[in-house]
Amino acid sequence: MADRYQQLTSSGLGRQLARWAGLPTPTPLRRHRTGDPVLSGTVLAAAAENSRLGKAVAGTLDELPAQVAEAPDEDTRYAALVFDATGITSSDQLRQLHAFFSPSVRQVDTCGRVIVLGTPPEDITDPAERTAQRALEGFVRTVGKELKQAATAQLVYVSAGAEDAIDSTLRFLLSPKSAFVSGQVIRIGAADVPHTDRSHPLRDRTALVTGASRGIGESIAETLARDGAHVVCLDIPAQGEDLARVANRIGGSTLQLDITAEDAPQRIMDHFAERHDGLDVVVHNAGITRDKTLARMSEQQWDSVLTVNLGAQERINEALLAESSPLRRGGRLIGVASIAGIAGNVGQANYATSKAGVIGHVQSFAPRAAERAVTINAVAPGFIETSMTAAIPLVVREAGRRMNSLSQGGLPIDVAETIAWYANPASGGVNGNVVRVCGQSLLGA
Repeated sequence: MADRYQQLTSSGLGRQLARWAGLPTPTPLRRHRTGDPVLSGTVLAAAAENSRLGKAVAGTLDELPAQVAEAPDEDTRYAALVFDATGITSSDQLRQLHAFFSPSVRQVDTCGRVIVLGTPPEDITDPAERTAQRALEGFVRTVGKELKQAATAQLVYVSAGAEDAIDSTLRFLLSPKSAFVSGQVIRIGAADVPHTDRSHPLRDRTALVTGASRGIGESIAETLARDGAHVVCLDIPAQGEDLARVANRIGGSTLQLDITAEDAPQRIMDHFAERHDGLDVVVHNAGITRDKTLARMSEQQWDSVLTVNLGAQERINEALLAESSPLRRGGRLIGVASIAGIAGNVGQANYATSKAGVIGHVQSFAPRAAERAVTINAVAPGFIETSMTAAIPLVVREAGRRMNSLSQGGLPIDVAETIAWYANPASGGVNGNVVRVCGQSLLGA
């Protein structure tokens, strides 16, 4: 559904009226188009003393290729600011953040990027260093809210020994593919990173997308196919016609199945073992809503949402991580949570519980997945422009669109691009993460 308000404020008169009234003036997001470079413009890169990621960051920027500046120039607009803060070991050293960003943050260009790199606090034994590294989260989230013109800010915690595993994440965060991701904290651990075709990183891989017949699921299927995967589109038999339409358009195939059926996990295992000789990427997108306030919610409304959104995913992943599973080493399990699972939402006790459960499932299964060289992660979408949100009453819909740092709703492709980054074979160090695709929502953590 078109955002009429954004269209209005994109005109000169509309922008002036909005500013006069103290209303937001959202900047149109720059999204990825096939053939576009990862980023255009100059990157200002710096590091705190004794930081350890300089070589890895330089390697990614050199390969993009990006024009890199090491000293600020007041006449330059920057496509990105990248600061390696891994060398900060005490609170007094946090002043180095101010020294770098204070003179340069106003020069971040339209749809620009700010990335701060640190060390996961949980990996650190020294209390002073652990304190300083945890402080980076408050800094980055504040910068994300202060940036203008659709610029974004992220914090990437990189474990010692994971220096060579940051390339796919840096590329994603620097690129227009992360247009609706801001204020996020991402953790990267050590991993073997294979060489991949940059334009088709999923070539020769097989992916399963549940709930693929429309909306966000359709966009996920399209994006994984764009990246080279053969996508098996799964949905209930009642959606068979739409499912076939999506699969035919992207050169994929279909699997009509109710994921809540008792034999669903085994049928999925058999399908990929027999017809595809294995499976590489699984995206648990299928989900339903049955909204009522808790006092008016029936047991059936509670049970159906928990079963589809959480229980089925748990059962399928349990089977996928078994020894006899067709899921290959280097596999990717990806869940779709929601901002409702983080912040809650009136009338959605069942839905919010199920989506918080998806987050808990990802975090609890990450060590087990790692034992099989598999990763498990989730996205948590905020307000995404779909047929479902188009049916929301106007006032509520407008509030949902504006209550984030980018003052607009996201698109299904924003969720799909984040999932494609998780699915990338080069993202093996990204495990147990939950990234919000919400424009840095003002609700939740």
